[in-house]
Amino acid sequence: MNTPAEKNHNPSPEHNHEKCVSKAIGTAEHLCVVRGVQLTPIRHQVLELIWENHKAVKAYELLDRIKPVMDAAKPATIYRALDFLIEQGLIHRIESLNAFVGCNCSGHQHEQLLLICKQCNEVEERPATEVMQALSLEFDQAGFVVHSKALEIHGICVKCIGLNDKQN
Repeated sequence: MNTPAEKNHNPSPEHNHEKCVSKAIGTAEHLCVVRGVQLTPIRHQVLELIWENHKAVKAYELLDRIKPVMDAAKPATIYRALDFLIEQGLIHRIESLNAFVGCNCSGHQHEQLLLICKQCNEVEERPATEVMQALSLEFDQAGFVVHSKALEIHGICVKCIGLNDKQN
């Protein structure tokens, strides 16, 4: 049975991040085989770096972290890997931050509601089915054809709110 944190994809204090990363990498490897695409070493490395935690990470941060292991890595190298990972649905681009985060639902195409903490930079991916259905109704009424749908909401996560309460 899923705990509320697992169900909502928000890491809790008892969150087993090694298991989370292992699942994400395993899913990525499986999907690439099924789709007949290659998860090259650089793509794999970028995906692992993105999954180090649930925080949004920028491309140049990835480049800085990958340089010690892959000295020849250039910005274009990272951006090509990111483009591939997005195309395969393995990560999400957070437009408002120009950053990236791992996708918790890589096995299927989906809409996304991303809750982005302004303090710790963690990102929680939620299905928000009712919200997305309401938006779809609005789009239908407007005669608007949607190509992709992602909502980015910035605020303070429950952990940071708790930290603020303890500090005050």
